[in-house]
Amino acid sequence: MEHLIEFAAVVEQQSLNKASLLLNISQPALSRKIMRLEEELGVALFKRKGKRLELTRAGEICYEYAIEQKRLERKLRQALQAYSTDSKPASIIIGASLTTLQSTLPELITIYTQAYPHTDIKAVTGKTHEIVPLVKEKKVDIGLVASQMSDPALTCVPLFDDHLCLVLPEVHPLQDKEEVDIRDLHELPMILFSRGTWYRVLMDEMFHRYEVHPDVKMEIDSFEAIIRLVSTCKAATLLPESYLRHNWLADNEVTVRYIPELEQTKRTTSLLFIEEAVLEPSIRRFIDHAVHHFRSEGGSSSS
Repeated sequence: MEHLIEFAAVVEQQSLNKASLLLNISQPALSRKIMRLEEELGVALFKRKGKRLELTRAGEICYEYAIEQKRLERKLRQALQAYSTDSKPASIIIGASLTTLQSTLPELITIYTQAYPHTDIKAVTGKTHEIVPLVKEKKVDIGLVASQMSDPALTCVPLFDDHLCLVLPEVHPLQDKEEVDIRDLHELPMILFSRGTWYRVLMDEMFHRYEVHPDVKMEIDSFEAIIRLVSTCKAATLLPESYLRHNWLADNEVTVRYIPELEQTKRTTSLLFIEEAVLEPSIRRFIDHAVHHFRSEGGSSSS
């Protein structure tokens, strides 16, 4: 029965918004799926009390069946694993840039291992210019980078486009402004990603183009550390939109402001691999899962 998985996610997250972030679909799209399921079953699954959702008795029964379906599907995949075309336990080595390691790779590993739980996945991290030779030299099977490349030795498959967003603590002078533009970043206390990464290069190019000079208080390699320090230090930051689909915004008392000039800082997150890599079934499946996941919802990581 269609949409049971989405229904179960709403129940478990206790929120349409949190479930939509987890499923990587927009909240209106998720609401439509739940409404179609209710129409198909002919019963109301939730009682809506303001912003809160409470399960009806019919919803509780439906959730029990959804859990059972997920269990049976997992059991089926595990049973069929023994008959896969792989002659040995599948393993994949992924080379991820610093930004994709934090924003995209965990999601792809979760999706893939739900379908193929016995796959051994290893990750190697580095800057993009370090990942590319690892792919060429077959030291990693797949590269995941925040860039699009044209290299005759590599196949580059774009997954989604991404741009920078301004992240502010909930209590901040810019919160009172109806519209924020790039000039508001001049001399603004900020915590930024370390120099040498793609996103920091984008930031510095943009600052130079608009003659903006923020007051950089810290330079850090970790998105998670940055977002936690924004609220603590009452400073602003710039982070890729793909990272902000997580629940950490509310948990860390920060908000996002969109600035037109920042939307021009677009980067394309891509998979890199050599042609012969797809001859390995596990690698081909991982690539197919990644492409399907991001393109099924319009090609955006944060939809």
